[in-house]
Amino acid sequence: MPGVGAWNTAPGANMGANHSHKSPVFDEDEDVNFDHFQILRAIGKGSFGKVCIVQKRDTKKMYAMKYMNKQKCIERDEVRNVFRELQVMQGLEHPFLVNLWYSFQDEEDMFMVVDLLLGGDLRYHLQQNVQFKEDTVKLYVCELALALCYLQCCHIVHRDIKPDNILLDEHAPEVFQSFIDGGPGYSYPVDWWSLGITAYELLRGWRPYDIHSSTAVDDIINMFRGERVHYSSTWSKGMVSLLRRLLDKDPESRLSTIGDIQSLPYLADVNWDAVLEKAVPPGFVPNKGRLNCDPTFELEEMILESRPLHKKKKRLAKSKSRDATKDSSPLPAHVQQCLETVRQEFIIFNREK
Repeated sequence: MPGVGAWNTAPGANMGANHSHKSPVFDEDEDVNFDHFQILRAIGKGSFGKVCIVQKRDTKKMYAMKYMNKQKCIERDEVRNVFRELQVMQGLEHPFLVNLWYSFQDEEDMFMVVDLLLGGDLRYHLQQNVQFKEDTVKLYVCELALALCYLQCCHIVHRDIKPDNILLDEHAPEVFQSFIDGGPGYSYPVDWWSLGITAYELLRGWRPYDIHSSTAVDDIINMFRGERVHYSSTWSKGMVSLLRRLLDKDPESRLSTIGDIQSLPYLADVNWDAVLEKAVPPGFVPNKGRLNCDPTFELEEMILESRPLHKKKKRLAKSKSRDATKDSSPLPAHVQQCLETVRQEFIIFNREK
C-alpha cells in the first residue's frame, strides 16, 4: 500500500494549472474518469506504475495519480496485488496516511487518485543532506505512531516500509528470521522496528545496520545477533531510550503499541490531540517554492515514454479507429482474456459518494 505521510504540506507554485475561470460541468451520476483530470507533471515511478500530479477540472483540487499499465500487470502477475491494494485503501482514512480518493480504469491503465503531499519523501531530504533536529524527529515519531496505531486497529501490518513511503527501506529482524526453517512469524512489531530505524537514520544520516538488497539473509541474521547499535552522545537520554526500545530485537519486549509509546516519560509533554489535528508546527518545512522530487521523472515521461499520459486521448482514439478498420495486431488470446477479466473485476471508487 502507499506510504505514511510524515508531515503536512500545502501546495506550492501553480504548476501549469488551468487558469480558465469556468469550471467544466460533469454529470453527477457519471463515474469519475481520466477526462475529469488535467495532467500537470510526472513525479515518480515504480516497476509497473507511475505517479503524476493532476488537478480535478471541476473542483480545481490537486492530487497525486498513480497509473498502472494493465498488460504489464498481467505479464508480471501483479493484478491480484493491485486489486488487494485498492480493496485495502478504500477502507482506510487517516490524517497521516496517503488516502485514496478515486479509482477508475480505461483500455490501457488502472488509476488510483490519492492525497498529494508536495513536501517530498524523507529519503529525498536525506539525500539533500537535510539535518533533522531531535524535536522534529520526535514529532515525526508521534505522527507515525498514530498512523501505525490506526493500521493496527484495522488489522493491517504494513511490511512494505520504504523511503518512498516516508518510512525507511528496512525490515525487522523477525522478518529475516522467518526465512529460516522453523523460524517464527511476524506481526505488528515489525512496523514499530521500522519506525525506530527511520528515526535513527533521520537523526544520524545513516542506518544502524549496513544492509543492502544484495546482503544474504544469513549475514543479516548474524548481524542482528552480533552487532550493537551505536547511539550518538549528542542525543538526549530520552531519545536514546526510545530508540533502544523500538530497536529491541525481541518483538515480545519491543515498543509496539501507541500505549507503549505514550507511556514513555520522554513523550509525556506531547499533546496527542494536537498532533492528530496537525496543529503542532513541524521543525522542518520543505521548500514550497519548488517540487521536492527528482526532475528526471518528468524528462523521462516527455522524452523516453513510448505512450505518454498526456497523449492518451489521441492515442486511444487512433486505436479505436484501427480496430474499426481491422488493421491492428491482435494480442494473444490469453492476454485478451485477462484484460477482459481485469475490466470486469476492477473496483471503481469515489470517496465523495
